[in-house]
Amino acid sequence: MILDTNGLSDFLEGNPGIVNLLNDVTGIYLPVIVVGEYRFGLRGSRLKKEVEPQFEAFMNFCSILDVTETTTRSYAAIRHQLKKAGTPIPENDIWIAALAKQHQLPVLSNDKHFDLVKTIERIGWD
Repeated sequence: MILDTNGLSDFLEGNPGIVNLLNDVTGIYLPVIVVGEYRFGLRGSRLKKEVEPQFEAFMNFCSILDVTETTTRSYAAIRHQLKKAGTPIPENDIWIAALAKQHQLPVLSNDKHFDLVKTIERIGWD
């Protein structure tokens, strides 16, 4: 399962809904885009000294998904589909969706705009 940035953040904050979901998952994947977004958020966080070590330790249990030339094909198809439908989503989320499509993995996110991407599955939590 791919974690979006809000899924990663909620997990590290100990949200029981997401912690329970991830207990049953065999593989956790972090797109390099999510890693960058999370590191950016940490830079301005007053909790950086507490959270950063947890984040670094959690990354040891995850597989990092890099953007490759193959990913660009999924990206182009998804962006075209969204543009044609008149339903744009944030650019970084298109890349995350492209990685989900490429690796045939669901995205754990509370961002409902992922539902606009017809070729991937979004899983949310409460």
